[in-house]
Amino acid sequence: MGKQVRRQKRRRVQALTLPELDQSKNAVLNSLGSLQSRRSYRHAIDEFIAWYCSEPRLALNRTVVLRYRQQLEGVHLAPATINVRLAAVRRLVYEASDAGLLSPELVAGIRRVKGVKQLGHRTGNWLTGQQGQQLLNAPDRGTLRGKRDAAMLALLLGCGLRRSELAALDVAHLQLREDHWAIVDLVGKGGHVRTVPVPGWVKTAVDDWTRAAGIAEKRLFRSIRKSGTLWGEGLTQNVIWYVVRDSAKRAGIERLAPHDLRRSCARMCHLAGGELEQIQFLLGHASIQTTERYLGCKQRIRQAVNDRIDIQFKIHS
Repeated sequence: MGKQVRRQKRRRVQALTLPELDQSKNAVLNSLGSLQSRRSYRHAIDEFIAWYCSEPRLALNRTVVLRYRQQLEGVHLAPATINVRLAAVRRLVYEASDAGLLSPELVAGIRRVKGVKQLGHRTGNWLTGQQGQQLLNAPDRGTLRGKRDAAMLALLLGCGLRRSELAALDVAHLQLREDHWAIVDLVGKGGHVRTVPVPGWVKTAVDDWTRAAGIAEKRLFRSIRKSGTLWGEGLTQNVIWYVVRDSAKRAGIERLAPHDLRRSCARMCHLAGGELEQIQFLLGHASIQTTERYLGCKQRIRQAVNDRIDIQFKIHS
């Protein structure tokens, strides 16, 4: 019995094999509910496994993960990207420990590997009201594809939806509440459920699409063949990304991503006098600080707040 325990202990400090790493990776991915999180963690774990298996190592421990962090810093990845990669590695070793492949001591050491500090804040991309109008007018609404693309852009810009939320939107989500159209019981990031008001111009764009496509139930948006006919029962998030990219190019807007429309929605609501708390409800943020970052508030030098301090300084002659 004692020999078996010692063999198991030695086994847990050995380098993990590729099948063991794949087993732990699958356990991590199965524990994630979000499709985007699974995609991000799968890529991060695959990158780590490729690096880890590129040369023989004694064990998967704190020293190895520190070397991996140094390697990521050496290729000049963004701090946020490095921290996502390290978070994926931590989840990987947790699952390996639960499966008896790594000792808790090794996992505790890896957990002490700190992420990379990010100095300052990344500058987001926000559209002005005029740019938003140009983007909305970019699709050719004389075609079925153009009507669909315009409706998608309207919901992204006017309701601040995420790509995943737009792709999963059903016709039944659109309901009248308090004499106002709304997207009811929308399941967002982290399983949070919210109701999103739909402005009149957004509903008009959606109705223009559904009438032309003859859609009355199930998924609101569908794929379209090159011939201009509908096919399938929905579409992927990549389709939404290409719609935003191509429409931005036609509107003369550079480097625009779907999430930039969500930021733009927040800022335009704020500039129009919207309350911060209501914008938080609209976007479905758990933290008000996240909403503040989406607004991208910046310092006004010409109308500086400290100019309002009522103090005078006189020079005596």
